[in-house]
Amino acid sequence: MSELVTGEAVALELRPAKLPSRALAVLLDLAVALIAYLVVATGVVIATASLDEAAQTALSIAMFVLLLVGGPIAVETLSHGRSLGKLACGLRVVRDDGGPIRFRHALVRGLIGVIEILMTLGVVAVIASLVSARGRRLGDVFAGTLVVRERIPVTRTGFVPPPPPWLAGRFAGLDLSAVPDGLWLAIRQYLTRMQQLDPQVAWSMAQRLATDLAGRTGAPAPHDVPPAAYLAAVLQERQAREARRAFGNGAAVAAPPPATPAGYGGGVSAPYVPPAGVPYVPPVPPVGAPYVPPAGAGHSPVAPDVVRQPAAPAPQDEPPATGFAPPA
Repeated sequence: MSELVTGEAVALELRPAKLPSRALAVLLDLAVALIAYLVVATGVVIATASLDEAAQTALSIAMFVLLLVGGPIAVETLSHGRSLGKLACGLRVVRDDGGPIRFRHALVRGLIGVIEILMTLGVVAVIASLVSARGRRLGDVFAGTLVVRERIPVTRTGFVPPPPPWLAGRFAGLDLSAVPDGLWLAIRQYLTRMQQLDPQVAWSMAQRLATDLAGRTGAPAPHDVPPAAYLAAVLQERQAREARRAFGNGAAVAAPPPATPAGYGGGVSAPYVPPAGVPYVPPVPPVGAPYVPPAGAGHSPVAPDVVRQPAAPAPQDEPPATGFAPPA
């Protein structure tokens, strides 16, 4: 489910990079790695001139593997998929679900890249990119990654709306390990484009995605939550877990907005919770209404029976009392 097409022929997918831009980025990366290899190799040869030929050969092979194989792997891991060549061309390596890559993704791409780029002069990589629907080479296929365009107009970028605040933390106990990356990508693309779809089409797609997600998590989708809100809440839970895993347990997670975003179909509002340290003052009932004590307050035998009555107006036709009594 890495690619969905709606009834309005709206394709939900990432913007993969073209082959020319990818080839230019690879050439720039290889040029930088080759220059670094020549500089380091020259310095090592001068420093180890006293060693025998076998030792110098072993050092040359070690430097080749370290700089031309380990260097790109380290750069892509530390930069989250943006090497020097990709940064210059406006490209980035991401996972199939659109998230940042990790060390294992960069390792698989780098090891397979030695065969399909260095040993075959890029012929295998070019053929694989031309055959693939999204321009992926063999390293991307085995690593589960995709090279996408990062420099795109701001007006075309999609924004994933946050879930309603009353769903915060409700799905913290779900097991998300069995959800594939393709399903996460489909959910994220739907949430960014659901406002552009027909309401019936958007509702049916949300129900289908919510059913697939519930089947992968092993827990049924709640009946009191709209499908789109359920998808947004679970996606936010996954993003929160990724943030805690990447930045530690103390990573701050942005709080949802105070109002329910439009498009989810929900009409439930969150109860008022006063801020920490601020005492809660119950609202004053209107005049004439019976007094109801707040929740948790002690019962008073008099207060519940007291009814607030409006104050009697002062008579306007009687003179004010002065203490003088007229004669009979």
